[in-house]
Amino acid sequence: MRRRNVFDTDALRLLDAVAATGSFTAAAARLNYTQSAVSRRIAALETQAGGPLFDRLARGVRLTPAGQALHHHARVVLNRLARAEEELAGIHGGHRGTLRVGAFATANVALVPGALRAFADRFPDVALMPVEGPSGGLLRRMREGELDVAVVSDYPAGLPYDEDVELTGLVEEELLVALPRGHRLAGLEVVDLRELREETWIEAPPPGGTTLLAQACARAGFAPRATVRIAEWTGKFGYVAAGLGVTLVPALAAPAVPAGLVLRSLGGSAPRRTVSTALPRTPLPAARALVRLLTETVETVGRQPHASAGQ
Repeated sequence: MRRRNVFDTDALRLLDAVAATGSFTAAAARLNYTQSAVSRRIAALETQAGGPLFDRLARGVRLTPAGQALHHHARVVLNRLARAEEELAGIHGGHRGTLRVGAFATANVALVPGALRAFADRFPDVALMPVEGPSGGLLRRMREGELDVAVVSDYPAGLPYDEDVELTGLVEEELLVALPRGHRLAGLEVVDLRELREETWIEAPPPGGTTLLAQACARAGFAPRATVRIAEWTGKFGYVAAGLGVTLVPALAAPAVPAGLVLRSLGGSAPRRTVSTALPRTPLPAARALVRLLTETVETVGRQPHASAGQ
C-alpha cells in the first residue's frame, strides 16, 4: 500500500512564506530562518510532494503548477488553524465558546435568568446552555465534566462534600411560609412557627437525613405533621391555594408565587438556606465571569419585596 504524504504545518507555513515573498531569502528573513535552512526544507518538501514546487529563476522563485495546488490547500489549512487558535483563545479568554450552566429550580425564577441576560449582553459570542436539576445532581454532573458552572443550595438537606468542586457562598436567604390568602394567619407580617404545628406541610424531602423544616420545628418544640409529598413548585402552590397545607418558599422564588397566596416571614424561627456557586477545579474564565454577575444579580433580587407577596 502506498504511504500517504502528511505535510506538517511548519512546512506549509514555509511554503506560504516563500510563495508570498517570491524568494527563499525574503522568506528566511520573515520566519527568522537562515537562507540555507529554507532551501533544505523546501527541497525536503518537494521530495515529499513528489516533484518541484518552485521554479528557480534568476531573481527569486515562482510556484510550479504542483506548487500552486499545494499552496492552495496550505492556505486553507493555515486559515483554519488560525481560526482554531482564535476560537481557543476566545474560549480561554472567556468571550467565545459554550458555557454549560446548571441551577436548581428556584434559582431559575429570577437570579439565574437575570445573570444570564447580563452575561449575554457582555459576551454575545458565548453560547449559553442552561440545565436544571437538584443541587446534588448538578454537583455530580460537574464532577463528571458535564457542567462549567452551577448554582446550588443546601436546601432541603444539605450538600455533599466534593473536593473536585469549588463552592462559594452566594447568599444566605430566609425560607418564607406560603399561606392561602384566606388563612387565619395571612394578615400577620410575621408568623410564629408554633402557630403552624397543626398544619400539613407540602414538601418533598429526600430519603433519609433531617430537613431544614424538621430542624426548625424541632427548635420550636414540635415535629411537623406528615407532609404531602409534592416536588414541583407549581404543584406546591396549587395545594396551598386549595387549602390543603402550607409550604416553605425560598425568598428567591417569591416572584413566582401566584396571587392566591401570601408569603410571610417566620421571624427568628425561619429556616435559612445557603445558595452557592459551584465551579470545577479548573474553571473557564467565562464561568468566573458568570459567577461575578450572579453576585451582582443576587443583590438586586434580594432587594425585591417579598413579605407581602400575594397581596
